[in-house]
Amino acid sequence: MSKAQAVFVCQSCGMTHTKWAGQCSGCLTWNTLVQETFSTPPGGLKPETSKISRLTKLNFETLDAEDDAPARMVTGIEEFDRVCGGGVVPGSAILLAGDPGVGKSTLLLQVTARAAMNGLRVAYISGEEAVEQIRGRASRMGVTKAPVDLAAETSLRTILDALKRDTYDLVVVDSIQTLWSDAIDAAQGSVSQVRACAGELVRLAKKSRTAMILVGHVTKEGQIAGPRVVEHMVDAVLSFEGERGYPFRILRGSKNRFGATDEIGVFEMGDGGLREVPNPSALFLGDNDERSSGSAVFAGIEGSRPVLVEIQALVAPSALGTPRRAVVGWDSGRLAMILAVLESRCGLGFGGKDVYLNVAGGLKINEPAADLAAAMALVSALLDQPLPKASVIFGEISLSGEVRGVSRMETRMKEALKLGFSNAIAPSTALENAPFEVKAYSHLVNAMGAFDMNG
Repeated sequence: MSKAQAVFVCQSCGMTHTKWAGQCSGCLTWNTLVQETFSTPPGGLKPETSKISRLTKLNFETLDAEDDAPARMVTGIEEFDRVCGGGVVPGSAILLAGDPGVGKSTLLLQVTARAAMNGLRVAYISGEEAVEQIRGRASRMGVTKAPVDLAAETSLRTILDALKRDTYDLVVVDSIQTLWSDAIDAAQGSVSQVRACAGELVRLAKKSRTAMILVGHVTKEGQIAGPRVVEHMVDAVLSFEGERGYPFRILRGSKNRFGATDEIGVFEMGDGGLREVPNPSALFLGDNDERSSGSAVFAGIEGSRPVLVEIQALVAPSALGTPRRAVVGWDSGRLAMILAVLESRCGLGFGGKDVYLNVAGGLKINEPAADLAAAMALVSALLDQPLPKASVIFGEISLSGEVRGVSRMETRMKEALKLGFSNAIAPSTALENAPFEVKAYSHLVNAMGAFDMNG
């Protein structure tokens, strides 16, 4: 007989407790402990022997460079392959998360269809939609002829049996929160069920050399739902982002054991599904060459590619006792720091004014190199003066007002040159190997020379 062990599991952080309590001692949230029962066979599990090999090969003459790099399966969706590091590695596990309705299922259906047409054996398992619903979406996207095996199933045991009978190169499970294991006495979608189901699927992927893509839900705070241990289990964590009202979607990699992190892929949502955007700079900048006051073009780096994006600022008189500070697509704490530096180091007053900052196109900027572009956009909005025409801006600002250099400045300027920009406002260290004119500044107060302060 198997032994049943009852524990109390926090549905917020996954921490286990031997007895019930009103507050979880791990994440300090209230009323999140739920009793769950685990069944273990008597005498424990039979240990398995593991093959052990040395890190360094003994015969250096036969060392092949191709053995050092993992093999890749190219799906045919270039933006998806870029974020994965050049393709999907056999035996890897990928967790894809995103807000409801952002297009996760649409993206993966296109990926599996293209991969199947490229000769890969692909299976798409959905726990949220029926097979006919998937076929209907495939018909609207025009990929009904792709040889993709479909299944609508939520039982982990049934899914594992099916995947063990047939050999697949790529398997998509949509989503991990809908699966349940009969070995765990817990509700579907609970922390224990998600952890157990993800662990079994990752284990199968490693043994069978099948690439496994798991779809995960996100909470209202934007975090991946379920225990954080799932993110540690998988080899790559991808997030699919998109602002409501914008057709653009950003696929961003936050973890990748086989490639670079912070790589992005850009897509545009349409009636026929997602369309790849090979040149996101032209997409985020728009077609208007004449920019009004409060607008600055930032030359950024996302992963391995340079991206130009417009930063928009608006400064208006405030009717409130406490002026409003609103920011979209950038860190609000960083905005507060830039405003403080402009006031204390440059003598500009924002105290009685509402300040709004927006990154056009729905892109989210995380790198400090956007400090100078945001500062120049704010000053341009305050003085109601446009920045010099055809200028890109980048640079980090310290609390002393110093403009510091950033990485890959030459790459940023070369991308701007391709799109018709003829000069840059940048740190003084950007003068070396610059492909066009650079207005270099070592301090933020000197950068105010780009404006007519008496105008």
